Amino acid sequence: MAEEGKHHFFHHKSDEEKHEKTPEEEAKHHKKLEILGGLGAAAAGVYAIHEKHQAKKDPENAHKHKIGEEVAATVAVGSAGFAFHEHHEKKDAKKEAERQGF
Repeated sequence: MAEEGKHHFFHHKSDEEKHEKTPEEEAKHHKKLEILGGLGAAAAGVYAIHEKHQAKKDPENAHKHKIGEEVAATVAVGSAGFAFHEHHEKKDAKKEAERQGF
């Protein structure tokens, strides 16, 4: 091997190639993550409702469906919390961009 310690060709940048994100890029990044968090919360909520319906429809396996419902509800709450966190990070990045004049 020509260079020791580097065994992957992609996704590795040397220190010279890395650049700091501008506050505008940072706000855009957090906006995308906020949207993904909201979509994750919606998807988990829909799955929780589906599992609740399956628990009523299939009394033989109701316990399994109730557990799935609870897990999906917990994931929905966690995902919503992540979206909320990213919303505040986005606001902070926008304030920083305005402060720096971007």
